[in-house]
Amino acid sequence: MRILVVEDEKRLVAGLRAGLTADGFAVDVALTGIDGLWMARENSYDAIVLDIMLPGVNGYKVCEALRAEQNWTPILMLTAKDGEWDEVEALDTGADDYLTKPFSHAVLVARLRALLRRGAPERPAVLAAGDLRLDPSTRQAWRGEVEVELTAREMALLEFLLRRRGTVVSKREILDHVWDVDFEGEENIVEVYIRHLRNKLDRPFGRDSVTTVRGSGYRLEAHGG
Repeated sequence: MRILVVEDEKRLVAGLRAGLTADGFAVDVALTGIDGLWMARENSYDAIVLDIMLPGVNGYKVCEALRAEQNWTPILMLTAKDGEWDEVEALDTGADDYLTKPFSHAVLVARLRALLRRGAPERPAVLAAGDLRLDPSTRQAWRGEVEVELTAREMALLEFLLRRRGTVVSKREILDHVWDVDFEGEENIVEVYIRHLRNKLDRPFGRDSVTTVRGSGYRLEAHGG
């Protein structure tokens, strides 16, 4: 899933980006509130990690502006403050969750996963299409009872397709959610990773779960092939 991190502490940003990328997220970064607000308006994100104390425009104002524009992307606020009224203000301006620095990376990831599931019946803890299953929290995938080893990028692609199972998604949509904004390669990279998934999840099991829709993109069949 694609995450926007809005944080001005560069060392923390580097750690967040490395950790979240290792956990299979595509990560974009903004170092100011103004840049964060612009990026959130211009791009599609699955969640936003938003610091409160930011140069230019603080996190409260960024969150408030997005909600006023009917942008309901889940927002997890970060702050060095620990007062209850700061938490109240964060939630009252539209944030979905709140995490005080310093924090555990494992807790951050768990809370992001919870935000992705919250309030949407199509976001269960374990994603499935027929006998094809993926547990995003443990980074494990199975075809039937057989566990299939996937790279972090393959996991991210499979998660995106499973969350939109039965729906045609374009190469551009896949790039926007599985790769980050700095990716400058060719769209054909999507074809390469689709082929990897087919070689690992379909062909050894006599299945055909990921179909190509000519001129439109790809679809993971709801029944799992």
